[in-house]
Amino acid sequence: MSAKLDELKLDVAELNQLLASAERQKVKDILLIEIRKLETEITRLKEIENAKVSQAESKTNQTKPNRCYDVKLNNYAWDQSDKFVKIFVTLKNVHTLEQANISCIFTNRSMELTVRGLDNRNYILPISNLLDDLDVNKCYWKVKTDTVVVFMAKSKIGSSWSHMTSSDKKAKEPKLPKFDKNDDPSAGLMDMMKQMYEDGDDEMKRTIAKAWTESREKQMKDF
Repeated sequence: MSAKLDELKLDVAELNQLLASAERQKVKDILLIEIRKLETEITRLKEIENAKVSQAESKTNQTKPNRCYDVKLNNYAWDQSDKFVKIFVTLKNVHTLEQANISCIFTNRSMELTVRGLDNRNYILPISNLLDDLDVNKCYWKVKTDTVVVFMAKSKIGSSWSHMTSSDKKAKEPKLPKFDKNDDPSAGLMDMMKQMYEDGDDEMKRTIAKAWTESREKQMKDF
């Protein structure tokens, strides 16, 4: 295209030289008509070339991938049946993604859900140190409206998970005080009761409070 434009420009330049040296008006008119034709063709070719450049730039901008940022997820809900522990992850418009953008890796004691390219973000939910072993071959996931549901197959069908991970279970277990063999046994028992009261639920607190009250009443009677 550029070579043809160059040739036309040279033709126009030469015709202008002839026009400058022409003496008869009819010859000048013929030269002017030819010059205008060539200039019109030059303009048309330039417009075509500019349009192609703009189209190529537009296509490049469209195909340029947007940068995605990694976001680690911490919030999820979970439930269980005899066979599965189910994890529910809420992500708006996740159902609009291609299936290839959603994946989950399972091991005996861990899972990692990855959702790629959702609103220029890659969402990652890793859960390790699960409470019990998984049957990896039977684990899978489903995508629903604004939600991904991960089905983790229990290796022990019928077992009940009290917590999602061993770490969660350990963190919520009541801590028993350590006793020194030289300490007063009654003082150690009192410390243990106090800690059980602080860590216990409402029912436990009522039970301990009742026991303390009865113990004090008995002490008063004995006194």
